Amino acid sequence: MDDKEKLARQRFNTLNMIRFFGVASAFVGAANIGGKLLPDLGPWLGYVLLINGVADVFLFPALLKKSWARNG
Repeated sequence: MDDKEKLARQRFNTLNMIRFFGVASAFVGAANIGGKLLPDLGPWLGYVLLINGVADVFLFPALLKKSWARNG
């Protein structure tokens, strides 16, 4: 395995982990908004987690790809 392939695998794994944790964060946020998980903390935490999860799934991978393309 050469350096380019190793770098590509690392980047692929990084993007998938960001997306995975984004989906998990969105589910936890939705459960909190619905009052099923951590209801004592209020729905504001759920909204924060939901927005963070959506950003992790859609926004951050695109920004990382652009950064990697620009920096090589």
